[in-house]
Amino acid sequence: MPDQPTLPRSSGILLHPTSLPGPYGIGDLGPEAYRWIQTLAAARQLWWQVLPLGPTGAGDSPYQSFSAFAGNIALLSPEHLTRDGLLPESFTHGLTFRDDQVDYVQVLPFKQKMLREVWGQFRSGRGPHEYRHEFEEYIQRESAWLNDFALFMAIREALGGAGLTDWPSDLLRREPVALAAMQERLHDEVRMHQFGQFLFDHQWRELKRYAHENRVRIIGDAPIFVSGDSSDVWANPQEYLLGADRKPSVVAGVPPDYFSPTGQHWGNPLYDWDRMADTGYAWWIARLRRNFSQVDLIRLDHFRGFAAAWHIPANEPTALNGRWMEGPRRKLFDRLQSELGTLPIIAEDLGLITPDVHELRKQFSLPGMRILQFALGGPNSPYWPHNYEPLTVVYTGTHDNDTTNGWYATLNEHDRKTIADYLGHDVKNPAQDLIRLAWSSVAVLAMTPLQDILELGSEARMNVPGTASGNWRWRFRRDQFKPGNIERLAEWTTLYNRQPLRE
Repeated sequence: MPDQPTLPRSSGILLHPTSLPGPYGIGDLGPEAYRWIQTLAAARQLWWQVLPLGPTGAGDSPYQSFSAFAGNIALLSPEHLTRDGLLPESFTHGLTFRDDQVDYVQVLPFKQKMLREVWGQFRSGRGPHEYRHEFEEYIQRESAWLNDFALFMAIREALGGAGLTDWPSDLLRREPVALAAMQERLHDEVRMHQFGQFLFDHQWRELKRYAHENRVRIIGDAPIFVSGDSSDVWANPQEYLLGADRKPSVVAGVPPDYFSPTGQHWGNPLYDWDRMADTGYAWWIARLRRNFSQVDLIRLDHFRGFAAAWHIPANEPTALNGRWMEGPRRKLFDRLQSELGTLPIIAEDLGLITPDVHELRKQFSLPGMRILQFALGGPNSPYWPHNYEPLTVVYTGTHDNDTTNGWYATLNEHDRKTIADYLGHDVKNPAQDLIRLAWSSVAVLAMTPLQDILELGSEARMNVPGTASGNWRWRFRRDQFKPGNIERLAEWTTLYNRQPLRE
């Protein structure tokens, strides 16, 4: 087995691009993203962690995407499209959006209209001349996923946004005559969606290049499961546990946990691992190859699902009545390593974790995760820093947690005293205290959401697991930075030896 890459002792900040400031209602890959990289560099941070970058579906969740391969065109920068001659300046005149959170009802139609305008401009001959050749090359290079995704999106829109299981049977089952008819009828729409992906990849590559020039690296996020309403399921139904009607027979989730007394009912279809093994896990190889081309390190979500996953009968309303079913375990990772080489992966091993999950992670030398907000048990709790092994990524909290200040405000006196006793002093600034505790730990990588750097409360929470709406909306404003926020983080990063040697 090849050695895994050695992570330098380092640190970083979790911030999804949608949370960046900017004038168009949602953070994007434009000027503020470049300014954010400058902020990371000033704070001496090596890592910028993002959530999944795919087009969002149900509940606007990046974990319920229309594709495991595609990019989110809502992240396209209007400024950069105007710079490239693809979007008239007049297109954005007079538009006003909220600046404190994403209003998806307003933003998504705007971005879809923008893509349509940009495609019209490109089709009529505008834009960089080199894009003509590059676009055709892109379609050929990414055809294995791009063609199905673009046709899926075009059909979905032609059907008024109908979910996959509500499609006409001949389209749902991909009958050749029906597909050929839609391909001909929707040819221009398909090309538009292909062009949207070309633009996303172009803007993302530019941003990633700039990050590397500033010695910032990017941590991406790969959800273990795909959405049931996705081009992945439509194009590869044989890879999933579906009934004769192409609907899931069982769905994914987790039993009762820290976040929910009835468990989490995610509703995603589950993989037919035996079928995937027959193909040499080709879909997973292709997916992670694309992920690794976009980012430098991947947080592999719900790692325990590769050892065993919670299978919930599709008709159950909660996650209470499920059962654990064995996953592919090391057979998948052996195959991935054989095809892709070293695996720059963080294993998200939170929740109900059994010894076999830790064994699988350690077999491939993958760092696990620890969350300081979970460290309220006795001295043997794995979330207290004195119990960490070095191959660990510690977080003050994640996108699924409340902010540290919001979390601390809900604690009882006993729990507050436990934290004070551990720190050795009274807690006056919970966010600062937990960041410093993470940075000073033995964990090779220390991460914190920007909300904790800004010392914000529950109003800045990104997601409440188990709730279907109202999430993924938070955005920051530049005036929320307090004097010393960045300087203090830079000092701690140097003090605790988390600033890797500069090239």
